Amino acid sequence: MKKIWHPYYEWEDYKNGMWESVFGKDRMRLLKKAIEFTGDAKLYGSFMKRVIIEWPIACEHHLSGDSGNKKAWVGHAATCLAIKCPEDITRSAWGYLTKQQQDEANQEAQNAIDDLEIMYAIKN
Repeated sequence: MKKIWHPYYEWEDYKNGMWESVFGKDRMRLLKKAIEFTGDAKLYGSFMKRVIIEWPIACEHHLSGDSGNKKAWVGHAATCLAIKCPEDITRSAWGYLTKQQQDEANQEAQNAIDDLEIMYAIKN
């Protein structure tokens, strides 16, 4: 896909708090939830698929073109959509997963990205 740009204030991830800062007890509560959520590849993957449908502007911006870690973004976005968790906490949660959990989550992310690319190929 060719790179598509949108201003940040139009991104659904921005509007839903993916880039917010959380501290103290709230941060620890969200970290625990994020570890549990991201460790369940099927549930995690179901929200990745929802992201590509429900957040089209953010997906166009973050998943088009050749740059950026697309798997990480779709995972961060899925966690934000599911449990209102900012991406920095999701990044922290990733380190608590086993290698197998990470591999399964990465496969779910790739599946969602592939679905998005098929949708755009059909649309255009």
